Amino acid sequence: MGFIGPNGAGKSTTMKILTGFLSPDSGEAFINGLNVKSNSLEIKRSIGYLPEHNPLYPEMYVVEYLEYVSKLYGEWTMDDGRWTMERVIELTGLGKEKHKKIEALSKGYQQRVGLAQAIIHNPDVLILDEPTSGLDPGQIVEIRNLIVSLGKDKTILLSTHLMQEVEAICDRVIMINKGEIVADGLTGEIGSEKDKVSTILLELDKIPDHELLSKIDGVIKIKSLDENRLLIESDASKDIRPLLFSFAVENGLTILSMQKKERRLEEVFREFMN
Repeated sequence: MGFIGPNGAGKSTTMKILTGFLSPDSGEAFINGLNVKSNSLEIKRSIGYLPEHNPLYPEMYVVEYLEYVSKLYGEWTMDDGRWTMERVIELTGLGKEKHKKIEALSKGYQQRVGLAQAIIHNPDVLILDEPTSGLDPGQIVEIRNLIVSLGKDKTILLSTHLMQEVEAICDRVIMINKGEIVADGLTGEIGSEKDKVSTILLELDKIPDHELLSKIDGVIKIKSLDENRLLIESDASKDIRPLLFSFAVENGLTILSMQKKERRLEEVFREFMN
């Protein structure tokens, strides 16, 4: 789940409340049905947290650091539902770096170590605050792929300023502004309640009569872009694409391409933040 909003909206504060770093002034928060205030220790056993500023000890070796973190959850055993150290290192791609000091690692590998400490106890929920901040494009892709892999069997709350990141890896989005939820929905559908018009780019072997085309149920407006392409606005509650195919067949036209233009998340974000 992507958790997005402008600076100062309350994202990091919310995450700190969920993880028990801050106590809320009012209201309640729950993880897996447990109140974070009255079940603090139990909740900390079931979540993994990577804050914006990676909590690393640069003078420690990777394996040494991960062993240290694992002991914070109690003595390391292999039959209590946790992953083995080897499994965590394999998942995070730290095999070649595990005997290096953390300070000798690149920023991308340091982020991997941060993720490794967050999942070392195999938590049900991962809370990640800006996990790709400061990384180069190649490192961002690597961390994204790792998050997607972990998200197959875990709930992940991901805070980021990168809309492309949310579109690439998140199934659901929550937008907040000034401490209030302003939007909550599936990534591809969020904001759709504000959309009353769909736009379709249609390319044909020849342009049909606009008056005939406008009789299709749901068509609102037609605009010619050139001798082969039309921009058609339609009622968003109706999918007119099957009707366009039928129209083309009935009128001896060949559809060369048809594309429903989706609104980008960045555009939706700007609307909700105004």
